Amino acid sequence: MATKLEKPIRREILIEGQPWMLTLTPDGFKLVPKGKRKGLEFAWRSFASGDAALATALNASLKEA
Repeated sequence: MATKLEKPIRREILIEGQPWMLTLTPDGFKLVPKGKRKGLEFAWRSFASGDAALATALNASLKEA
């Protein structure tokens, strides 16, 4: 049986050699460059509904243009 996510969990990860902080909460997750306050924030309901995939595809198409 899995443990319920009831409070934030913070972990440091490396992305392309750079340290980032990943915070998992009951509402979603936040990915921030280490030492910074602003980053990417996603709600779990966005993933469940497919909105996150749509937003990623839109951002990718805008960068190509």
